[in-house]
Amino acid sequence: MTISIKTREIQYSAADGTTLIAYFAAPENVTPVAGVLVAPEWWGRNEYTERRARELAEHGYAALAIDMYGNKHVTTTADQAQTWMMETFARPETIVIRAQAALETLAAQDEVDAERLAGIGFCYGGKVMLDLARSGANLKAVATFHAILATQHAAEKNKIQAEILVLHGESDSMVSLADVEDFKTEMANADVNHHVVILKDAKHGFSNPQADERAKANAVDLGYNAEAEQTSINAMYDLLKRTLN
Repeated sequence: MTISIKTREIQYSAADGTTLIAYFAAPENVTPVAGVLVAPEWWGRNEYTERRARELAEHGYAALAIDMYGNKHVTTTADQAQTWMMETFARPETIVIRAQAALETLAAQDEVDAERLAGIGFCYGGKVMLDLARSGANLKAVATFHAILATQHAAEKNKIQAEILVLHGESDSMVSLADVEDFKTEMANADVNHHVVILKDAKHGFSNPQADERAKANAVDLGYNAEAEQTSINAMYDLLKRTLN
């Protein structure tokens, strides 16, 4: 049976002064439920991110598809996406400041149980959620899909509260298997409960049905893989069920 859901946009501000506009989805009930942040690919808070939020709501979670660029800027052009993403890299604290503002906004919603929070992220959004977890944020779980794994601030021992699940494409040319090994070493050194799943024949962007179209339009090495998408989404829901329910 499909759960009836409700959606709305929520405007909020980050400590760096940026006005952000998130998309919220939650079940139509009166009992607070676990909340999940949904961090977008470098394209911005687009329909794909919003769809993932609605799916989470249909599974019984409250979800906030977050805005990292301000004023819900979105693009389908890789050059513009790269520019916006790099602007958030310019100052090491920007990503965590904006993601923390989103987490606080999610926790403040009446539909959300603020003691049960998690985050998921796609590509750039995967890095966003990992960096938020590295900061010691109040998250019980983080799942990433074809994420940027590198960071300027390696995880400190016993600081990450979340259980981490990394879902990575074997054929990802943007984030190498060597990068994955470096990430695993980082997590092990910090005593983080983590698990990495390598998905066969999957490229960067494997979870997004629009990846092939975006790859062709922008001459970037993306690729959709339906089997990898389903496997990774199932693994994410298993993680959420285990840590939030």
